[in-house]
Amino acid sequence: MIVLQANQVARRFADTVLYEDVSFSIQTNDRIALVGRNGAGKSTLIKQIMGTEPLSSGTISKARDVRIGYLEQHVAIDSTRTIWEEMLYVFRDTLTMRDQAAVVAEELAALSDDPSSEAYQDALNTYDRLLVQLEEENAYAIESEIRTVLHGFRFYEEDYDTPVQSLSGGQKTRLALSQLLLMKYDLLILDEPTNHLDMDMLAWLEQYLLSYRGALLIVSHDRYFLDKVANQVLELRLNTLHTYKGNYSYYIEEKANRMEQEMKQYTQQQAQISKLEDFVARNLVRASTTKRAQSRRKQLEKMERIEKPQQDARAPRIQFIAENNSGERVIEANDLAIGYAPDNLIASNLNMDLRRHDAIAIVGPNGVGKTTFLKTLIGVLEPLAGSFQLGTGVSIGYYEQNVNTLDPELTVLETLWQAHDNTDEWKIRSILGSFLFTGETVEKKVSMLSGGEKARLSLALLATEHDNTLLLDEPTNHLDIDSKEILEEAMIEYNGTLLFVSHDRYFINRIATKILEISADGSTLYLGDYDYYIAKKAELAAIEALKNAETSPVNVSNTKPTTAQSYEQSKILKRELRKLNITVDQSLQLNDALEAKIESLHESMATASQENDQARLHDLTLELNELVRQQEETLEQWETASLELEAFLEEHPELKG
Repeated sequence: MIVLQANQVARRFADTVLYEDVSFSIQTNDRIALVGRNGAGKSTLIKQIMGTEPLSSGTISKARDVRIGYLEQHVAIDSTRTIWEEMLYVFRDTLTMRDQAAVVAEELAALSDDPSSEAYQDALNTYDRLLVQLEEENAYAIESEIRTVLHGFRFYEEDYDTPVQSLSGGQKTRLALSQLLLMKYDLLILDEPTNHLDMDMLAWLEQYLLSYRGALLIVSHDRYFLDKVANQVLELRLNTLHTYKGNYSYYIEEKANRMEQEMKQYTQQQAQISKLEDFVARNLVRASTTKRAQSRRKQLEKMERIEKPQQDARAPRIQFIAENNSGERVIEANDLAIGYAPDNLIASNLNMDLRRHDAIAIVGPNGVGKTTFLKTLIGVLEPLAGSFQLGTGVSIGYYEQNVNTLDPELTVLETLWQAHDNTDEWKIRSILGSFLFTGETVEKKVSMLSGGEKARLSLALLATEHDNTLLLDEPTNHLDIDSKEILEEAMIEYNGTLLFVSHDRYFINRIATKILEISADGSTLYLGDYDYYIAKKAELAAIEALKNAETSPVNVSNTKPTTAQSYEQSKILKRELRKLNITVDQSLQLNDALEAKIESLHESMATASQENDQARLHDLTLELNELVRQQEETLEQWETASLELEAFLEEHPELKG
């Protein structure tokens, strides 16, 4: 089912076109990534969908009664409730209905002496109606669903009574996302949902979204996240929209293929045009060949000219070169303890052996001390215990996560020139130009720069030092996707040693040769990229779980549940069984209906073929393809529900028959 459709949508500001001719549709279960450079209009398009931004032309139509949820980039809940109360507030109507059902159940119990009475029958009908609605809303699993989502975003039971007002901005954003995920929208629009999430939270969110029942439209600079979640990419580029039916990696490959093909077609046509024009010029005035020349000229006039494929505006040409080599051993840390004071220990027993040309990514949950570790290695903080040593000839360049440490009163040109006051101005301007600071932009004050511009200026400063060892703290923060990819290429080509902290798993996968995981009580080294690290951790966790299962005593309990508990548990199990049976039956019925439609279509197609009605045959073929797709989805739903039903009955054999 089509949830939303955009047709020839445009947004213009006076004579400036942000984008136009934007057309796309969103169907149930679509997972769409909306990408494009900063300023391409992603947020504007989302606001047009939400109705808060006008359409310059075109239409956006939505299915009847469609429910759309929207997580803005900088949203934060403002509430006087506690975390638990705020989450329950999402289900207030369903919880009220659940309370009503409990009251009616008590009425039934009171009237049970006379089950034939009108009052009993009315109460029974009301209870049955409420029960069906509650089953549809999965009302008795609300608290469980809330706990699952809160736990995924690192809100535990001891946090439930915490007032929302006392949370940090990042925590409020995570809580807002938690609420949206539980509201069961037909279309959920997420603008940078990965902000404020560490790697464990991101992994959990990816898995949760894979089973989300509605459609998803996601704006994110996290390419690993988009690779895992998206099955379609919409790119705003060169003032219009381009569609790619695959995940992010497919989009990158297909975009390059399309550009190559378009350039090939353009080049071929230009060669043909040049050949025809040359023939006309040489033969038009000659009597013996004038007719052939006129024919070629008409051919030129009728030719539909292919426009030269436009390239994106250039991305920064970031380059890092180490002037001198270090020794083989670069940095060694032995049982290092880090923190800001003896009574403020953050992590201990940290060990690392960084060798020349290594590229080690430091990972771990927020607050575990990754930045503190880097600051200790560069001498900003003193070790609280243990030691570290720098190798022979090591020169360290440090990129700080906080780009606001630049002097806000200096211009872009002055910032770089002050660091290299013996360098000619034209060389400074050339370096800045490679980082996309050209013309008047070099005269802008740092205070007027965006976060991405400050990040590029900080990287430019780092590149001019030509150190042989780079310590980078979240280097991809503030950068758009194109700039991240250029930085990755520069890091891959860098002839020095890298030690970096990053939450960007795509970046880590491309750059890292090793992963150093930091925890509060130690560190673990993994010899591979991020995917290897995740696979190895899963393998180790499985081995540990198997050991625990083998050594744990069997827990046999002779305690029997009370009659009330057994009755309530039986009701819950029967409700679940009924729900599974309904899902299986409905899937089969829908499949039968689709089968009948498909059979009817085949007959109509045979008739159209006999009558040689090609237009009708084309329309019927499109309709048939759609029905076949629906049937495949229905059979998948039936298979999933059947397996769940089979597993449920295996677990509860008393419900069979």
